[in-house]
Amino acid sequence: MQLLQDFVTTLQFLIQGLGVTISVTVIALAVGFVLGILMAILRVYGNRPLKALAAAYSVIVRAVPVVVTIFLLYFVIASIVDLSAFWAGSLALGFASGAYQSEIFRGAIQSVAPGQMTAARAIGMSRIKAIQYIILPQAIRLALPGWRNEATLVLKDSTLVFAVGVPEMLRRAQYVSSRTLEPFLAFGAAAVLYLALTLLTNYVLGRAEDRYRMVT
Repeated sequence: MQLLQDFVTTLQFLIQGLGVTISVTVIALAVGFVLGILMAILRVYGNRPLKALAAAYSVIVRAVPVVVTIFLLYFVIASIVDLSAFWAGSLALGFASGAYQSEIFRGAIQSVAPGQMTAARAIGMSRIKAIQYIILPQAIRLALPGWRNEATLVLKDSTLVFAVGVPEMLRRAQYVSSRTLEPFLAFGAAAVLYLALTLLTNYVLGRAEDRYRMVT
């Protein structure tokens, strides 16, 4: 009975960090989405230098561990620009996610029939307008399965901001473990919360995927 009470108390303490975890995840996904879309467009429709730049971003960022990117922003960039640990961690995760999202969106854009662009240009649309109104709406729908997986990975990677002291759920679990000397209780409670968040994220994005799936 005491174990159950301790578990509930630990959950209540960890839930206080839930908002931080969700905020980090949402910011990272939003930053990654913008970067991913932009880099994917450059990879497919840009000139040679822009294609090379976007490809280099994807390769280099995916080759560097995310926690190293977080450290670079927090200990290097933040010494030049006023950047809190929360924003350094969130932006670093978004920067890293953008590289992965660029590959997801690049594949989706290339899956749209080439005739779509040809038809759009034939009726007088500019290249930019055709991408904005014809190609991207279809590509985003095609990208939903891959983006759903990336959202789950970013949610789990949000634990990495723990390394720079952001008080999200894992950091709070460490507090509990240090105070009670019960690591299984603390990190077990964290695991339960992350499992619940992951299942909820998969469910919501799964419904979106079913609703907006392209019918061929």
